[in-house]
Amino acid sequence: MNQERLQKDPLRVHIRWMIRRDMPEVILAEQDSFDFCWTEEEFLHCLRQRNCIGMVAEYSERVVGFMIYELHKSRLHVLNFAVSPAWRRLGVGSQMVSRLVGKLSSHRRNRITLAVRETNLAAQKFFRDQSFKAMKVLRRYYEDSGEDAYLMQYKLAEMAREEIRRTAPTREG
Repeated sequence: MNQERLQKDPLRVHIRWMIRRDMPEVILAEQDSFDFCWTEEEFLHCLRQRNCIGMVAEYSERVVGFMIYELHKSRLHVLNFAVSPAWRRLGVGSQMVSRLVGKLSSHRRNRITLAVRETNLAAQKFFRDQSFKAMKVLRRYYEDSGEDAYLMQYKLAEMAREEIRRTAPTREG
């Protein structure tokens, strides 16, 4: 595929519920993305929980990204999110975030939260570009390394106000 063309036109992916047979491709994306990876057992344990949802981004019948999130009373909390390295910067992650944002409502779940490793600058930048804001530092958040994390949040009300401000007519003179 022509890389230059893909940078101009985002790759259109199909985002659907994760199913058991997606697991080998999800695990591969996980291993290609992180130093400290979830095991298949950890994925399955999480997905068996009533409030946990798994979704995949698919292109040409191939899983190119995934996300795992929890449903809480007033928010969605992203537990794991990755795009396979060969498919990054093509709009896959942005489409997955858009799908999550589409699940928000001003009178129920109105925000998305997630934790990002302090050293994962690429993820911090990606989520900041998706209108997430760092809210606080979570000290020694990751048990595997003792590393700190940033708690990041996307809030629906803030985005609605920003959209109104951006599209509101301006006064001249």
